[in-house]
Formats: sequence, structure tokens, C-alpha cells
Amino acid sequence: MLIPLAHLPRPPPLTASAIFRPRAPRLLASLSLATPPPPLLAASAFASLPLRALLSESQREVEMVGESEGRPLRVGLVCGGPSPERGISLNSARSGEDLLVTCYYIDCGMNAYAISPAQLYSNTPSDFDFKLESLAQGFQSLFDFAQHLAANVDIVFPELLEKANVPFVGTPSKNCLLAFDKYNASLELNAQGFLTVPNFLVEKDKLAKSKLEEWFQSINLDKENGKVVVKPTSAGSSIGVVVAYGANDAAEKAEGIISEGIDDKVIIEVFLEGGTEFTAIVVDVGTANNSEPVVLLPTEVELQSSSNIDIQEDTIFNYRRKYLPTRQVAYHTPPRFPSEVIDCIRQGVSILFRCLGLRDFARIDGWFLPTPVTSLPSAENTGKFGNTKYGAVLFTDINLMTGMEQTSFLFQQSSKVGFSHSRILRTVVQHACSRYPSLVPCSNAWTALSRKIQAAKQAEAIQKGTSKKKVFVIFGGDTSERQVSLMSGTNVWLNLQGFDDLDVTPCLLTSGNGYSSFHNQNMNGISRDVWTLPYSLVLRHTIEEVNAACIEAIDPERMELTSRLRDQVMNELGQSLSKYDWFAGFDIADKQPIKYSLQQWINHVKEAQAVCMVVLEKMVLFNRCWDLQEFLTQLASYGVHTIPKDLRATEEILKSSPDDIWNDLKAKLQTETDLEVYANALERKLQRMPANCLSRAHGVIEMPVSPPESLIFEPFIETDEIIISTKSVDDSTRHLVWKGENKWLEVTVGVVGKRGEMLSLNPSITVKESGDILSLEEKFQGGTGINLTPPPSTIMSEEALQKCKSCIETLANTLGLEGFSRIDAFVNVQNGEILLIEVNTVPGMTPSTVLIHQALTEKPPIYPHKFFRTLLDLAFARAN
Repeated sequence: MLIPLAHLPRPPPLTASAIFRPRAPRLLASLSLATPPPPLLAASAFASLPLRALLSESQREVEMVGESEGRPLRVGLVCGGPSPERGISLNSARSGEDLLVTCYYIDCGMNAYAISPAQLYSNTPSDFDFKLESLAQGFQSLFDFAQHLAANVDIVFPELLEKANVPFVGTPSKNCLLAFDKYNASLELNAQGFLTVPNFLVEKDKLAKSKLEEWFQSINLDKENGKVVVKPTSAGSSIGVVVAYGANDAAEKAEGIISEGIDDKVIIEVFLEGGTEFTAIVVDVGTANNSEPVVLLPTEVELQSSSNIDIQEDTIFNYRRKYLPTRQVAYHTPPRFPSEVIDCIRQGVSILFRCLGLRDFARIDGWFLPTPVTSLPSAENTGKFGNTKYGAVLFTDINLMTGMEQTSFLFQQSSKVGFSHSRILRTVVQHACSRYPSLVPCSNAWTALSRKIQAAKQAEAIQKGTSKKKVFVIFGGDTSERQVSLMSGTNVWLNLQGFDDLDVTPCLLTSGNGYSSFHNQNMNGISRDVWTLPYSLVLRHTIEEVNAACIEAIDPERMELTSRLRDQVMNELGQSLSKYDWFAGFDIADKQPIKYSLQQWINHVKEAQAVCMVVLEKMVLFNRCWDLQEFLTQLASYGVHTIPKDLRATEEILKSSPDDIWNDLKAKLQTETDLEVYANALERKLQRMPANCLSRAHGVIEMPVSPPESLIFEPFIETDEIIISTKSVDDSTRHLVWKGENKWLEVTVGVVGKRGEMLSLNPSITVKESGDILSLEEKFQGGTGINLTPPPSTIMSEEALQKCKSCIETLANTLGLEGFSRIDAFVNVQNGEILLIEVNTVPGMTPSTVLIHQALTEKPPIYPHKFFRTLLDLAFARAN
């Protein structure tokens, strides 16, 4: 069956007045607007930013605009792009859903589109691209896109409009080209008197192995097994970065990077053995013609080795460690370096910002090599900047537009010195506007309206005489899904920050013995603790890292260092920013985490008369509620069915013959199983099973923290694959290809409401891009997958869709669900009856969860901050 995309309504006419587009500004940096983009320049990911907090007051600004002179500055987003970093771009953009934002997307073919804010919640670049043909308004060319922006915006980034004399945020294109190319940047740093890492440039079709061997020898590196790092000169996000041993291996890996199309130039660098990586955000707070960079508190990147066989031996800060939850990396802000070294880092970053001609803000990465320094030739580096009595400081990567995901380095470091997400973004935008006299009226109007709104809110609060409602958002726990819990809790907490009548406190549930021992003991009977967290400590990638950061934060020595450096940076920022009328001061207080026992915390919540939002991923599954199996059989007449199951004790699995159990299961359930592989993983207490270790293709499987008491086996339900067709020569559109031979289709459905009155949202199907079972990344982290909400009418009729929703509501109300839950099921596409998989009463609430898609398909759309507030209000109503 060939299914064309449904033609949905176009977005409204475009009225944006500003484009704020963060991420490496290197695409088309020197390109004429009338010239098509050459392939070698199409190497950028357009990352945008979480602007929901920045724009949470925008609707009221619209209502009040008539009361103020001048038009307030409005902000737009451009995301996407052709490089492998596109996924990071989308993760950065997902919170910018306010209706005043006009959103733009550029696909991997360099085609530009105007998209609706709701489309920002597409799961992946593939999801974006697939839906563009039906949901987006395309431009004929980049030239047309540039002309549109030139006519409709106040301020934009340089690549497309610099030559059209349109004001822009960020660094000019000429400086971008120098700074972003790692090889050229290293030459410039060396010329400016900085320590640099010895390197060798490999260009496409120009590799001379003899020259490479000579370079190895010139720096006293063994040409047979000397350790080096091989990386693209222009790619970001650690994409393509690998370790090599010897000249031949380095040459082979360099050629591999080029042949894969990641870059046409590769740089080979000495591996800085014994060094520690750091990164520092720098913000320009100077006047229009005088740069005054202030470096925030740098972050130390601690890479941690693992004995697991699926973890690579060499510890490099690769893409997975940088962007996905992993216990292989931890961050320390400020670094655990001597004070003199931290001062050297901040001073060096400030000098680089000026000498490279950067603007507004940037992120600069580097390494600290403790004394004695053995990785660098001593003679060449005498007298260079970066030498300290404690070791050497080197700067290696200049990021002109840092990623802006919810927990990015920008927000981690900004929150340490008093900036919320909203305040640092406003600071960057307002500073950029100050360079352009034509934007001063808009900027002033934005400032005036913000202050008027704040004053109105304060007056309203005084008049009502009501205190803020206290809310505790708790996440963490010890299940294999605890990292999803952190992502969900962070997302919920940030979305609720914008409501002035709420006092929201994030909390971490942890083991009293810490996380390090989770895989070596039974968790039964172990005490639980809860940390109440300050703003900055929430912004981490893993539960373990948050827990460690809390312990570190209350260490007296670290407290003294952090407090002193924080005061120093805030004084530098305050002295310069106070000159601007638009600066409203810092809005994040310096607080310490507080540790409670679980019972103490429960008492604390009760005393505060607070509502608790539990985002613990301690799922209450139908699968685990074994006694419901027989109970739910009575719903068969309503179209609700269950999958046959077999319950086995884990001890039985480990002690019995896998062949005997296998044969018994096959007889009972008519299924096959990879029992021996799974049992071995349980017995070895692996944290995760490697991808594709079972008979069917799959991603990495996160294992239980401790072996469960029992396991449930059920047959695999066969469904027909839904495939995305490629574009043919005579057909510019892509289609869904679905055989339709099997009647069952897997769906995920959210249910919302009061007990006995639960309502079903529109079901979603996910077109999987690999494997048979969706991985954690596919479900929650924006890794892969295309979500279709609701299923296309050519697959499932409207009658069957409504029957499916009715079955879901019957099930939810029969089980006594309330508030919010997620139900996974197979649906019969012919009649809408369902075959239940599981019920999750604490579903994931990450920025990319499919449940957000479902809320956005309601009429009118329910955006995330309103969706989470609706769930919270249900809890308030129940409490009252």
C-alpha cells in the first residue's frame, strides 16, 4: 500500500521580526546570496535554543503593545541544517513554542521552510523532513529565503543576510571561517602566542604517508603505535572524533572520515595523555564598539573509564558522552584545578575572544595538562601563554554558537553566576541589539513591556493576597530508566518555572548508599534519601552526576572556591551590565542542596502543603500487576484484550537449563527467545546489553539496576513494517509504504483526567528507523523515529480510531487511573479493538516524548507548559 502524506493546513502568514539562531555559524559564511550553496560549505547544524522561558511573557506583550511606544522585539528560530549535528539543533529548539516565534527549518538538502511552533516537537530530523511536505511552507531557494528574512526581521545571524546589510547576532562570517576551522584556528593561536597541540593536516586526495611519518618523528612520537586523535577540521559535537595508534592507523582513519563525507579536511593531533578537558562560556558585555568579554565559571569534563566490554577503551569526549545520558562522564563547575589555572583559563578565553573578533557569546574548549607536561615539545612552547607552575593550559576548539539544550554548558555555567535560562538569553539578544541604532526602539519597547508586565503581576499578587502554590518535582530512583526520569523531571520543572503563582522545587530521590553500589547488591531494605536541588545542580545529564554534584557542593573547600569565583564573575558582569537600561539584574540565588531522609522529605512536603509531581519512571505496569491478567479478561467484550504471559522467578531462570525453559516457553507461547544471552547479562549484572546481541536487530538495552525477582515472558506480536519511501526522479514527495497484511499496529496513547472520567488523546504510531523494539533513545532522547499522530486514515479509519480511543478510555477508567498515564497497546486497524501491552502511570515527559505530540494535536493545541500545568491543576483539585 502506498500512502501519500495528508495535506494539512499551512502555517499562518509570517510576521517575525527577529531570528535568533545559535550554533556554529559557519554555513554559507562567505556565500553570495545569489549563488547556490556549494556542497563543501554545507557543513553546519543550525541549533536553536530553549526560548520558552525567554518568551513566556510574549502573549501579554502582544496584548499590551498598544499601551507602549514602539514595537517590542520579537524572536524567531532557525534550526536543522545539513550536518550530523542536526539532532542537537532540534533538541535545542524544542522549547521555543511561543506563538510569537516564527520558526524556520533547513533540511539536509539545504531547502528552507517556515514551520509552525508545534513542529519543533518532531522527534528527529527524519521526523521533521518527512512532515515538511504537508505541514511546512517552503521557499523556492535560499535566495528567496534570504529575501523573505531581509524584509521581515529586525535581527538575524550572519550567514544568509550579512551581505544584505541586515543586523545580526553573533560573530561576522570572516571571523567565523577562521575560528571554526580547527587547523586554521590553531595556526592563529600559535601566532598570537598561545600554547597549541602539535597537529598534522590531511586534505582530501592529498595524504602523503611519508610526510605523516616524518611528523610523528619530529615530535618524538612512535610512528608504529604513537597515540593520536583524528578529527574533522570543521565538524562539531565531537562527530567523527577517533583515537588512532601510529601513522598507518591515523592515515586510515583520516581517510575514513573523508570518505564518509563528514569533512574534506582532517586534523591529526597528539593525544594529550594525562590531561583533563575543560570548556568555558564567554559573554560579551561591552559597548557597541568596544568588546568586553566576561568568562563565566569554566567546567571540567571528567571522563570515567568502565570495565564493561561494550565501552571503548580510549576515553574521549565523543558524541554519546556529550549529549546522551552516560555514567562515563561527569562535569565539575568550577573545575577542580588550582585557582591560578582557573584564572589562566578565564584570562586566555577573554584574550581569544578579542583577538579573534568574536561577538556576543561563544564557548571555548581546551585542556589542562598537570606538571610535568610530557605531551608537548618543550622547546617550541617556552614563553607561550598557558604555562603555569601547575601545568599547561591549551585551547583547542572555538564554538561560535554553543548548543542550547536544556542542560547545555551555557545554562550550566550561567546558572552558577545568577542567570536563569530566560535571563541569559535576553542578555545575549539585548546586547546584540545594542550594536544597531535602528533596533534601539524595539529593544527599549521590549524592556518597557517586560517591566510593565512584572509590575502588573506583583500588583495582582498583592491584591489577591495569596501566596505561591508550592510544588515539588521529584525524579531519580534506581531503575534502568532513571536517566529518562532526570530528563523528564528537568523538562517538567523548567516548563513550570514560567508560572508566577507557583514555587517549584526540583528534588532527587537517591539511595542512602549512593549509586556506585547499585549493581552489586539487592536494593530491598536500602534507605532512600531526597535532595532538594538549587537551579544549577538540576542541569546535568545523569542521576549519578546530580547526586555527586550535591555531595561536592556541600564540601567546605568546594563551597569556598565556588562562592569566591561566583562573586568575582558576578561583580565583573554586574559592573558592565548595570550600564544598560535593559539589564534587570540576576535572578538565580546562590543556594545549597539540602539532604533529607525519604520520611523527612515526605514530612517536609506535608508541612509545606505542597503538591508533588512524581517523575520517577518507577513504572506501574500492567505487566507487573500479575493479578490484573484475569481481572481484565472481563473487558474482552468491550474490545480490550491481553497478551498471553508466563511468569518465571529469576532464580529459576539462572539455575535451570535455558534449553528446557526455552522449549517450554515455545510450547506455551508459540514464540522464540534469546533466553541464554539475557540470562547471562542478568547473571553478570551488566548495566546494559550491547546493540544487536540478540537474534533481532536492536539498540543498546538498559538492564535493571539489580536483578528483578521475576521475569515475564510473552509472545512477540508480528506487525507489518511501515517504511518511508525515498524520493523518486519523477516524484518529489516521499510516502509511507505499508503492506497491511497483519491487522495489528502498535500504538502509544496518553490519557488525562479525573478518576472515572479519563479521556484519551490521539494515539501515535512510531515508524522505526532500525530494529524491532524501540530503544530508550528512540522513545525519549530524540535519537531516531518518526511519530505519526494520529495514524494516517489510509492505515486506520476514523471509525477504528474512535473505537481505539473508546477502548483506551474504558481500560483507564476500569483500572481507576487518574491524572495522567500512558497506555501502550496493539490496535486492530480494522475494528479498533486493542491488545494491551502495558500501562505506565508515571510516563516519560522528556521534550521529545510522543505524548507532547498528542497534546499538540488537540484543538486548540496544548503546548508543553500548559499541558504540564493542566496535570498539576488536576492534582490541586484532588488535594482540595
